[in-house]
Amino acid sequence: MARFSALAILCCSVMFLGVVRCKTVKRDVKALNEIKASLGWRVVYAWVGDDPCGDGDLPPWSGVTCSQQGDYRVVTELEVYAVSIVGPFPTAVTNLLDLTRLDLHNNKLTGPIPPQIGRLKHLKILNLRWNKLQDTLPAEIGELKKLTHLYLSFNSFKGEIPVELANLPDLRYLYLHENRFTGKIPPELGNLKNLRHLDVSNNHLTGTLRDLIGNGECFHSLRNLYLNNNQLGGGLPDQLANLSNLEILYLSHNKISGAVTPKLVEIPRLTYLYLDHNSFVGRIPDGLYKHPFLKEMYIEGNNFKPGVKSKGTHKVLDVIDTEFLF
Repeated sequence: MARFSALAILCCSVMFLGVVRCKTVKRDVKALNEIKASLGWRVVYAWVGDDPCGDGDLPPWSGVTCSQQGDYRVVTELEVYAVSIVGPFPTAVTNLLDLTRLDLHNNKLTGPIPPQIGRLKHLKILNLRWNKLQDTLPAEIGELKKLTHLYLSFNSFKGEIPVELANLPDLRYLYLHENRFTGKIPPELGNLKNLRHLDVSNNHLTGTLRDLIGNGECFHSLRNLYLNNNQLGGGLPDQLANLSNLEILYLSHNKISGAVTPKLVEIPRLTYLYLDHNSFVGRIPDGLYKHPFLKEMYIEGNNFKPGVKSKGTHKVLDVIDTEFLF
């Protein structure tokens, strides 16, 4: 073992005859050069040389991060965003088996995400938002067991949200808004013990809140729940009170009806509550007006009794993931 370590250090050491560098694994060199051949000039002009991890005096390619593994270097991060990449998702990316971060957001990628995405077993962050990706989400995304951040918003994905997303035990942030998803939200997502932010707004989703949360023994870490601008029906179940870490409940522009349950008062950290443009009736529980954390409650566009008022000054929320900024 000591001899192996010494050789690995020697590989990247300054020698008498010059600098000897670790080689990049051929698999990654081939994959990145395939991607290079398919990309537009805005990326290619900064990708000089044949080795994406750098060669001699040539630096690593822009947006490519490499790490040493033994005697070799591997590509661990690929960030090529906002450079107007046009065309289908580059399948060669799925040959970069040591990737922990893949960021291709704000481009013009089209077509589906290939099922080969499931090969990226070390991936923690996948950001494909603001593209033109289509079709259904491959179930193979559920094989990315180390994934913590999944950003797929502002595309044209359709079909149902794959239940396989519930197989991602470390997932904390799930952004699926501004797509064309249909059907019910998989209640199995409630089993994700680390999920903090769920945004499925601006889709064509159906079902009820009761379908999603069942008896409320779910979504233990959830802070932000964005369900607005869908076609959800039913009422507000009392079991919402069991989502004890909830801070934002955004239900605007759905078909939810009935009375507002007083159980909402029992959500200790509830800060933003948007009920507007549904079919609610009756009155707002007095406790919500006295709730110590509730800053904003918007109720316009319902069938409440006269005199029922909002709380706070309505504004469009733009919640930023402060833990991970792009």
